[in-house]
Parts: sequence; structure tokens; C-alpha cells
Amino acid sequence: MSSLSLKQFQDQVSELLLRHRSLLDVLSKFQQSGAAANRSVVKSVTECGCLQLHAAKQEYHPEMTLSEAKDVLGTHVSGHLCEQCIEVVSNELGRNLFYMAALSNLLDINLEQVLEKESKKCSTLGLFNMS
Repeated sequence: MSSLSLKQFQDQVSELLLRHRSLLDVLSKFQQSGAAANRSVVKSVTECGCLQLHAAKQEYHPEMTLSEAKDVLGTHVSGHLCEQCIEVVSNELGRNLFYMAALSNLLDINLEQVLEKESKKCSTLGLFNMS
């Protein structure tokens, strides 16, 4: 199976998107699909139980080295998505990507360029990028 580029995916979405061509429709579908993706993860905890959350305050101290911080800071997640939950979450993430591509198309934004720019920012800023 060959690798699909973001450009190819955007072109494919452009060909398929007929019903929700309005910017407002696409914005609302993008938001709805993001909420559905979040909900599918929540259901893996609350209904399936393949994931468990054990959240507590992160014990970070400014004097920690980066490697110490990586060892101490956790995800709060125990377990792994089961096959059924992987399928559901993946489908919801795919739908969210579809509407992200649709939004990008309507606004004439190239997702490959967005990805490259974000990757360069991550490389330059490192751990300080998202803090």
C-alpha cells in the first residue's frame, strides 16, 4: 500500500465534499467530529474499560532536568485501547481529519505546508513549543 500525501488527501476530500460546502457547515462538522473523537476515547474508559485514568497533580519542579521531568510527568493513562476501541477512535479521528482537510480547502490552506511549518517550530522550540 502506497503512502498517501496530505495534498492527495486534501484533493480527495475536495472531490467528495458536496453536502457541506459552506464554511459554517464545515466549521460545525469539524467541531462535531472533534467532539465525537473525544467521546470515543471517553467511552473506552467509561464503557469498555480498556483504558483507566489515574489523574493527580503533576509533581514538576523547575530545578528538574528535562530527562528527570520526562520520567516524573505522566499521561494519567493505564492500559491500552482494545481492538474495538482502536477501530472506533481511529474512525472518529479519520472523520475529524476529513473535516480539517475540508476546512483547509475552503480557506486555501495547504496542510503539507502547515505540517512542515509546525515541524520546524517543534524542532526550533523543542519542549518549549507547547508549554
